[in-house]
Amino acid sequence: MGMLIEGRWLDDDARYRADLSFLTREQVFDAQITADGSSRFPAAPGRYHLFVSAGCPFAHRTLIARRLKGLEDIVSVSFADLPTQRSWAFSSGIGRDLEPIDGVFELHRAYVRAMRDYTGRVTVPTLWDKVSWTIVNNESSQIMRMLNAQFDEWASGSLDLYPAALREEIDRINARIVPDINFGVYGCGFAKSQAAYDGAFAKLFAALDWVEDLLDKRRYLCGELITEADWRLFTTLIRFDSVYYAHFKCNRQHLHEFRNLSNYLRELYQWPGIAETVDFETIKRVYYSMAQVNPSGVVPAGPIELHLRGSHDRDRLPRKRSL
Repeated sequence: MGMLIEGRWLDDDARYRADLSFLTREQVFDAQITADGSSRFPAAPGRYHLFVSAGCPFAHRTLIARRLKGLEDIVSVSFADLPTQRSWAFSSGIGRDLEPIDGVFELHRAYVRAMRDYTGRVTVPTLWDKVSWTIVNNESSQIMRMLNAQFDEWASGSLDLYPAALREEIDRINARIVPDINFGVYGCGFAKSQAAYDGAFAKLFAALDWVEDLLDKRRYLCGELITEADWRLFTTLIRFDSVYYAHFKCNRQHLHEFRNLSNYLRELYQWPGIAETVDFETIKRVYYSMAQVNPSGVVPAGPIELHLRGSHDRDRLPRKRSL
């Protein structure tokens, strides 16, 4: 997938550093929605819209926050449901100048509408303001926290994913998981040299081993209460055996070969409302359409059964509903 350079589409992908390791994007849109109206973007029902792909783990985490907080009727969503032509492609738009052309709405049009000379990648999730007609934010972790905290007036879910008493620990856990696991799988999959791949592979499995040990003593990453750290990890774990193990060469072992991680994954998958956010067919289609990794475009038939609805052993560890 290419990128925009000063508002014009470039098919070449500029995501690599000089040493050929994977380059994460710089954030451009980072405005905040506020419940008290102190920002340019006050919280309101029906005002905001999420552009997502069910295949993307970073978009998936915002869908989970939206589901857990009961905000489906408050924040609308569009799923990328067409093969990517340039940027993420949708069969429907959202009105005005962002409607399909010849049956296709490509997300880069929203980026140019928000910033005419935008330079950077076009990513999901993208949070759009239907009043100011612009992008609010395209950083998944920030969108997740806004959904968690700024829409409580309309939320039906009482779960706090970022409770004040656990924020220091959540941030500490995220600081290891984000670069080494969430982005670590991409470091393996998109490496352009053996050295870059070997380094990413070592960091990825060292971090997975660390989490495996942690989960032998803790029900969830930060203790007895489930938090955003768990859901941010979940969206990578749920894709591991079906995509990352083979497609991204993350093949020291399958996730189901980790005792604690596999049981933990089953518990999270069986959490009310979560399984419905997981679309394995779209996940495989999106990843295996990456021509730079899979030039043939062939999507594998398996794995057939991931045993995610089976029993788990996590009840051996204590759990709290809230602080």
